[in-house]
Amino acid sequence: MFESLTEKFNSVFRSLAGRGRITEANISDAMRDVRKALLEADVSYNVVKQFCKDVTQAAMGADVIKSLHPGQVMVKIVSDELTKLMGPVDTRIYFVSPGPTVIMLAGLQGCGKTTTAAKLAKYLVAKGKKPLLVADDLQRPAAIEQLIILGQQIDVDVYSEDSKNAVKVAKNSLKHAKEHDHNVVIIDTAGRLHIDQEMMTEVANVAKTVSPHQIYLVCDAMTGQDAVTSAKEFNERLELDGVILTKLDGDARGGAALSVKAVTGKPIKFIGIGEKLEKLEEFHPDRMASRILGMGDVVTLVEKAQEHFDVKEAEKLQVKMAKGSFGFDDFLKQMQAVKKMGGIKDMMKMMPGMGGQLKDVDLDGVELKQTEAIVYSMTPAERRDPDIIDSSRRRRVAAGAGVAVNDVSSLVKTFKRSRDMMKAISGGSFGGLKSLLSGGFNMGALNQMMSGGKKIKQRSKRKKVIRRRGKIKKR
Repeated sequence: MFESLTEKFNSVFRSLAGRGRITEANISDAMRDVRKALLEADVSYNVVKQFCKDVTQAAMGADVIKSLHPGQVMVKIVSDELTKLMGPVDTRIYFVSPGPTVIMLAGLQGCGKTTTAAKLAKYLVAKGKKPLLVADDLQRPAAIEQLIILGQQIDVDVYSEDSKNAVKVAKNSLKHAKEHDHNVVIIDTAGRLHIDQEMMTEVANVAKTVSPHQIYLVCDAMTGQDAVTSAKEFNERLELDGVILTKLDGDARGGAALSVKAVTGKPIKFIGIGEKLEKLEEFHPDRMASRILGMGDVVTLVEKAQEHFDVKEAEKLQVKMAKGSFGFDDFLKQMQAVKKMGGIKDMMKMMPGMGGQLKDVDLDGVELKQTEAIVYSMTPAERRDPDIIDSSRRRRVAAGAGVAVNDVSSLVKTFKRSRDMMKAISGGSFGGLKSLLSGGFNMGALNQMMSGGKKIKQRSKRKKVIRRRGKIKKR
């Protein structure tokens, strides 16, 4: 997400590094590069023009703090202006009493409306609500079946009818919701490949009939300015309450995220960052600005950790580490929790300065699956006490996991080094899950395990090359 834009911004800031002070000349040079970067990211031209003007005014009026370099001052100024551009924060869903609260989703075909409806339902379930999904996209083939399947996956009821009348289906769904004590109704409406009069008339009639309390436009972030254009037209017909940006995990240039609020005046409520149904995040402009500038997003990381890690379990794990009794079973628990948080790569991207270093690194692919296979091939005793894994046990584990013996040896050695290091620093799981839950994070042990995984991959490749040549070298 925003990798290209992040690189260009960082290049601009590096060009200012070492300058004695901010001057009109170097601000002009920097803004020329910023303007180019934003336009390449498909940000609306008028938004770019105003943004560069605001940054220039802020920079020329800023006193350079003696302890900071001009590049650091510019980072702060650009971050503030990006936050203003995408803000303010408005992630609230306004619920009515008595219910049900009606939320209608609109958008073009292919923007991810149906999946987003299910994601939003899952989000509301976690907030203690009882949502009802309404399959009111009667145009796209299999749209109803798709929503029913998604509803089953998250254990949420789906209302549907064998009908071609979208207004009737929406109206009947409200009656069904009241009869079955659903306090939120999420209506998935039909879209088209492009905005046309028929689609607009249908969604407008649905809105007029059911009087939704919130109307959210779902936009595909990968379409850049096209998403902003459609948002503007939908807003003129439907009086939107907010926007949900989808596919921000893909090759999104970022233009929609930076433009849609400025063009429509409507807040971005949520962002979709993956296909899985838990991949829906509340939108925080300041955190997004921090990610765009490569400064990470520690606040979101801490929130995810608090959601997926049990504090008491983390404390027990910390005691184990202090005693040096941390085993592979404990490691697996942490791997599973990290997966729920989005994987190691997603976590590392939220760490300041780490995003750019992970561009071509695969931390959540084959190597982690291989690690899991190796651990699951161990006996319970071996997982509890890796020290008993001798050469014969390693051969058995390797055969069970379908990997080379050297891969098992490398993992065990790396694990022991990490365990000993964690015992020495007594920093908690992965160097401080307890501190992560309270707002801090020590990456030492995690980096150690990551580097071990990298060595496994490199050694495996090297061994294959040696075997092909028929020259087995002693290590």
